[in-house]
Amino acid sequence: MNTIKYKGYLGKFDYDPDADIFHGEVINIKDVVTFQGRSIDELKSALAESVEDYLDFCSEEGEEPAKPYSGKLHLRIKPELHREAAAAAATSGKSLNSWITDALTDRVKDAR
Repeated sequence: MNTIKYKGYLGKFDYDPDADIFHGEVINIKDVVTFQGRSIDELKSALAESVEDYLDFCSEEGEEPAKPYSGKLHLRIKPELHREAAAAAATSGKSLNSWITDALTDRVKDAR
């Protein structure tokens, strides 16, 4: 996955060889913010411009812009998995939050 960042907003982009253009969207908010460019430099500028336009639009509308993820994650898992994870965390001397954070960090590294 190809990504670039601006002010904490993460843009994912692809190249369309038929149109000879890069196109992307901000993926770490619920609102739709898109951008495009013919080079990586243009793409970076377009992301910055799109994010600034989005922030300006929200300000004009009196709305709070969606912010990149807060760091709070609410999960629904089976009680058995919850119990087993809590036991594994306790056994390793960590809080459940720290244990899950470490597990997710490892999986994200593997996914890269």
